[in-house]
Amino acid sequence: MTISQSEQEKLELEHEAARLFMRAYENLTGREIRHLWHNRPNKPDASCLLEGDRLDLEIAHLYGSEVEAMTLLGRDASEQTLQALRELDATSSSHERLLSALNRILENKAKKRYQSERVWLVIRNMHHEWKAHDIEKAKHAIHVPNDHMFESIWLVGDEKAQSGIVQLF
Repeated sequence: MTISQSEQEKLELEHEAARLFMRAYENLTGREIRHLWHNRPNKPDASCLLEGDRLDLEIAHLYGSEVEAMTLLGRDASEQTLQALRELDATSSSHERLLSALNRILENKAKKRYQSERVWLVIRNMHHEWKAHDIEKAKHAIHVPNDHMFESIWLVGDEKAQSGIVQLF
């Protein structure tokens, strides 16, 4: 089965996010988490072993907006996209965009159902202005819906996980 370039890029981003999370989680908790594999075409996105037991990971990436995502991913930005970025910057703060985007991800992911006994949601922050400490400070404004099937929800604080990870649920 041949996959498109955008699908391949998505798989690579998910795999990298899972690897970064697993390394940071192990460093934070001392619990062994190993052997990452991708689940195609089934969801959740990836699976691993947490202290020898299977754990499924649903991966999401956090951007301030769709146009920011395109820019951060290196897509060519049209004049219309650049104008939208300028308007976004003028109408809302980085903090407001972070909360809005994060709450939107949590709301959308909470609606999904997975064939999994244990699934964690891992959200990787891709915006250069936001770090784990910003997420930690904003936890009071983050809305985790009640009706979700995640055993745990984590946020990787930055693109390379250098600022750490934050448990949201």
